[in-house]
Amino acid sequence: MKRLISILLGGGLFGYGLAWSGMVRPEVVLSFLQLRDMGLLLVMAAALAVTTIGFRLAPRLRQTTLLGLPFSHEVKPMLAGTVPGAVIFGVGWGLCGLCPGAAVASIGIANGPVLIGLAGMFLGAYLQGVLAEGRTKLQADPQQGPG
Repeated sequence: MKRLISILLGGGLFGYGLAWSGMVRPEVVLSFLQLRDMGLLLVMAAALAVTTIGFRLAPRLRQTTLLGLPFSHEVKPMLAGTVPGAVIFGVGWGLCGLCPGAAVASIGIANGPVLIGLAGMFLGAYLQGVLAEGRTKLQADPQQGPG
């Protein structure tokens, strides 16, 4: 229950920050991406600063996380699909002016096109999961082959 409340509070604070900064409005994001309004650069810089300080200081100030879990640092290898996936993500963000976090947070402003973009994000995530599962099965049994 403590974990669920933490997730709800963290997500609510994150969504509030996105709404307050204007990131839930695609026209603001697109204006930033077209280099006409650099206000979101300050938002991103502030988020980076807070995150960096938190990740550096928290393990030094506390033995465990707020939920009692140990801090961990895990370096994972880059997968082959990471760069193409990042390019697709960036193009999608540039076309519609929404990243996934801002899209979910913008549900509250009842913007119809945002809901269409959000549906596309869920469809893309689902298809990526299906493709990743197929690759995993193929790697586990190369004799099987496609289809």
